[in-house]
Amino acid sequence: MGDTTILQHITDLVEEEHRLRADVATPGQNDARLKHIAQQLDQCWDLLRQRRARREFGDKPGDARLRNVKTVEGYEG
Repeated sequence: MGDTTILQHITDLVEEEHRLRADVATPGQNDARLKHIAQQLDQCWDLLRQRRARREFGDKPGDARLRNVKTVEGYEG
């Protein structure tokens, strides 16, 4: 998965998040999906940062791997 694909996935997730948050007809019903979207966004941004760092230091960006949610969300503290 290349940077462009990752960025497009991020864009798609953000658009879905905005649609769900704008849906005032079903307050609270989208909470689980919104949480999942937030987790996926964290993973995608982490992957993109890994790829950019690898490229910057002369490593192969393709060696970057999607980390699990628990690992990525552990960065937030």
